[in-house]
Amino acid sequence: MNYRLADRVHKIQPSFTLEMATRSAEMRAQGIDVINFSVGEPDFNTPVHIRKAAKEAMDDGFTKYTAGPGMIEFREAICKKLKQENDIEFDPADILVSNGEKQSLYNACQALFDVGDEVVVFAPYWVSFPEFVRLANAEPIIVKTMPNQNFEPDLKDLALKDSPNIKGVIMNSPSNPTGSVWGEESIINLLRLAKENNWAVISDECYERLVYDGHFISTEKLNREHNIGASVITCISLSKTYAMTGWRIGYAAGPRDIIKAMSKIQGQSTSCANSIGQKAGIVALNGDQSCVIEMKNAFLKRRNLMIELLNDLPSIKCAMPGGAFYAFPDFSAYIGRVGNDELLKDTFNISEYILDCTQVATVPGDGFGAPGHIRFSYATSTEIIKKGLARVRKALNRII
Repeated sequence: MNYRLADRVHKIQPSFTLEMATRSAEMRAQGIDVINFSVGEPDFNTPVHIRKAAKEAMDDGFTKYTAGPGMIEFREAICKKLKQENDIEFDPADILVSNGEKQSLYNACQALFDVGDEVVVFAPYWVSFPEFVRLANAEPIIVKTMPNQNFEPDLKDLALKDSPNIKGVIMNSPSNPTGSVWGEESIINLLRLAKENNWAVISDECYERLVYDGHFISTEKLNREHNIGASVITCISLSKTYAMTGWRIGYAAGPRDIIKAMSKIQGQSTSCANSIGQKAGIVALNGDQSCVIEMKNAFLKRRNLMIELLNDLPSIKCAMPGGAFYAFPDFSAYIGRVGNDELLKDTFNISEYILDCTQVATVPGDGFGAPGHIRFSYATSTEIIKKGLARVRKALNRII
């Protein structure tokens, strides 16, 4: 072998969520009846009117490259959406359409951070946040949140870890994996810290339309409303809101110079997002929104059922998540016990045990920087939720 892999490959961790989803798919391919609570996507099909728009785009020959930042009609639709729904005004030049919001977040880190920089990431975190930072040759600074206070940022812990090398902060509300929705005061305090220290704020608002108890307010809305003046890059996806995960359409809105830098990086990597998905995206944003309400109502019923059943399990505690479609129960009572003659040392072991014992796939909280917790997705039917948690109960009853 006369080659070596780049150091960045060794610096990053694989995605634990994709790993569990892959294991579930492999087991299903073997004919095993697997219940998958690890998946982070709606189980609904993309609404009919959005699919119809994509078919029409193909039939009309709209299958070529678009402008790198995204077709102007789509960026105009995004600006209209941000004004009407989020009460924040942008021009099309402030918008970058990417191949899923994941690329928007990656682009932002690539444009903003460099060797020697540090970036605040709050735990529990989406598994990709620290890796985006490392792929930009910067270092994530993991800061605690407060589980008993809606997993909001622990600003005392942030103060202890403060450093002149910090150049940015990544926030995510509603949160993956906790489902928590941060309060306005918490976000405002964080924005003020960012302004005082000249940190860029990357706000992942992927689950903005899935807030069940109260009203979602965008970080940039609070930033402007309170005249804070922090530099905020807002990243949003069509994936969760419109059940369009496989379409890979997301976007970023922010200061024009940052968006321009992100577009420059994207232009040398993937060019534009796919033209058909952009055409469908226009109809998604401008069209009938009743499908969003219907899916949200279904998720709400599923949330209530899953939290009730989780809290009914022996020695399990689970707070009520305010958004997204994840439950994040505390399984720490089972750490140090024995299942299938194996010591359960952490949530990796517990998730493996539950999968092997009862064919229910979950995602270990250790992968999110949250030892003791396990993520359950309720983006599935109520029948599957009931069946899956009955299996989990059986698995837990066998632990000694």
